Amino acid sequence: MRHCLALDLKDDPALIAEYEAYHRDVWPEVLSHLRAHGIRELDIYRLGTRMVMLMETDDAVFDAAKMAAAERANPRIAEWEALMWRFQAPTPWTPDGQKWTPMQQLFRLTETDHNTIP
Repeated sequence: MRHCLALDLKDDPALIAEYEAYHRDVWPEVLSHLRAHGIRELDIYRLGTRMVMLMETDDAVFDAAKMAAAERANPRIAEWEALMWRFQAPTPWTPDGQKWTPMQQLFRLTETDHNTIP
């Protein structure tokens, strides 16, 4: 399944540069955690301070609630999440206590009758 989520960064060029540096060398424990919870692919895009994450998951394994509980229970993953929160900020539409917020899909080319355009 494909998931699209949004999150903001704090509007500070130095913090944004540091955040991007961490994502060029993500901790191996974080990568293992993602894969163990059914995340097949994960991309993060940034425009200014707005970020969009696209995740492809294995629905036989992926469970967002179980993954969040595992993040809290694993000290190294909890450390990564706390570190990332130094740079991150909720969007104006993010519910309290949440970080990455699911976005609503509005259109998909392959699910329309308009995909016959040459």
